[in-house]
Amino acid sequence: MIRRFSKKRQDNRKFYRINERIFASQLRVLDQEGKQVGVLTRFEALQKARELEVDLVEVAPMANPPVARLIDFKKFLYQESKKKNEEKKRSKVSETKEIRLGPFMNDHDLRTMIRRGTEFLEDNDKVRLIVKFMGRQIAHPEFGKETLQKVISALANLSKLEREPHFEGKQLIAILSPERKGAQSSKTTSSPASEAKSSLANADRRGNVVK
Repeated sequence: MIRRFSKKRQDNRKFYRINERIFASQLRVLDQEGKQVGVLTRFEALQKARELEVDLVEVAPMANPPVARLIDFKKFLYQESKKKNEEKKRSKVSETKEIRLGPFMNDHDLRTMIRRGTEFLEDNDKVRLIVKFMGRQIAHPEFGKETLQKVISALANLSKLEREPHFEGKQLIAILSPERKGAQSSKTTSSPASEAKSSLANADRRGNVVK
């Protein structure tokens, strides 16, 4: 069913003519997948939209003839918004965010740091993980290495290890860069933070030590 044009629209959105608000006598019509249907008269294009129970959306009014798509208008706006967000993310200049850890952090604080790392990586920023040893803590570097490895493992689905864990004075440092893994098992549906909660609950205090 064809939806009437609504006058309500946000100022920050691009204006599109749809359905009877399209005035061009001829239109180059595309289907929902963007494939060309052909050059149709305005009446033929509107009739086609009625038959398919979708909207007729004018996407390129300055073309000759203007281009219109046969698609549900809400679906079209969602696709355009998603495309705009992806372009914005790609054009964003990557920054390096720091996350400071301790060698003896409890699981709650560690999950908080993992959530923060997830947000940074999803925003296309690099993450510099720093484990700072205070006083005599440096005598037991294995605990700091274990803490660092837990965070690296929890963020593995969103990142790649750009720089291996290494010491700079009394600080153990590693750098992660954003890289969302495309191929994931259908069984893997939990977020990095929830995966971290599960792995932390079952982790042995002296396991998973970085060599």
